[in-house]
Amino acid sequence: MSSSNETRTKPAIAEDFVRMLVLETDQQHPDDHQERGSLGDVFDTLFKKAGHEHDPPLGVETIIRFVVEDKGGSVPKAEEMEDIHAILITGSMYDAHGDDPWILKLVDLIQTLWQKHSDIRFSGVCFGHQILCRALGAKIGSTPDSKWELAHTPIKLTPIGARLFNNPKGGVIHLHQMHQDHVVFPPSSSTTHLLPEQNDRDIHVWGASETTEVQGVYIRARLFTTQGHLGFDEDMVHRQIEMRLEAGSIDKEKDWEQLENAKDTAEWEHDGVVVAGAILRFFHGDDDEI
Repeated sequence: MSSSNETRTKPAIAEDFVRMLVLETDQQHPDDHQERGSLGDVFDTLFKKAGHEHDPPLGVETIIRFVVEDKGGSVPKAEEMEDIHAILITGSMYDAHGDDPWILKLVDLIQTLWQKHSDIRFSGVCFGHQILCRALGAKIGSTPDSKWELAHTPIKLTPIGARLFNNPKGGVIHLHQMHQDHVVFPPSSSTTHLLPEQNDRDIHVWGASETTEVQGVYIRARLFTTQGHLGFDEDMVHRQIEMRLEAGSIDKEKDWEQLENAKDTAEWEHDGVVVAGAILRFFHGDDDEI
């Protein structure tokens, strides 16, 4: 399994395409890596599928950079981003509210790019969602009663969320979850100087679940995040839980109800491609009127 700071590029096979930088913030379970590649590879496959379903078809070029410096990665510098216009930050077992040096470097990078490169659009998944919101001043903390949210979960969409996801039946989408921390409140002008007060009306939470009120944040042409994992499948859910049980972050006795739910629902179909398609349209600028 590669853990170097080597940057890899997976080219697009289409004339019209989105160029996406994926910042990998963790390594896959060894079995998942063997079957599906790194986290960047998973997103490349998923977004290429979403691009194929785009009308008309849209190519995706994925640049992959592993950034966990404790494990041989490297957080890029802002000056390396001159030709980057779309960034996706992956999930991770690390805490987005932590003070690991590489996490602080990543927060600083996000803030610098947000301020100096208004043409860059940001997306993030789970940890990525939380670290982006942290960089914009939002509070990251444990869910109520430190309850884990695991596996297949319904997300009730707000009116903005319904528009972003093309008005799904019942105003609900489903994604796999794998978190105990959450964004307590979304970013706003009161949390950071990077968001002018007059733009507060353009900051939207697009959905909520029973456990997590901020399932994602949307700012037109700048930010589209998701707490849920759009790239997970059944095997990844089971192995991610296995890794957290081994690390002691999930307790078999305390969290047995959530574990049983995850066991029962890990195989259920979810809306990962739908969410990837919405983020791809965001990167491409298709939905800038929302």
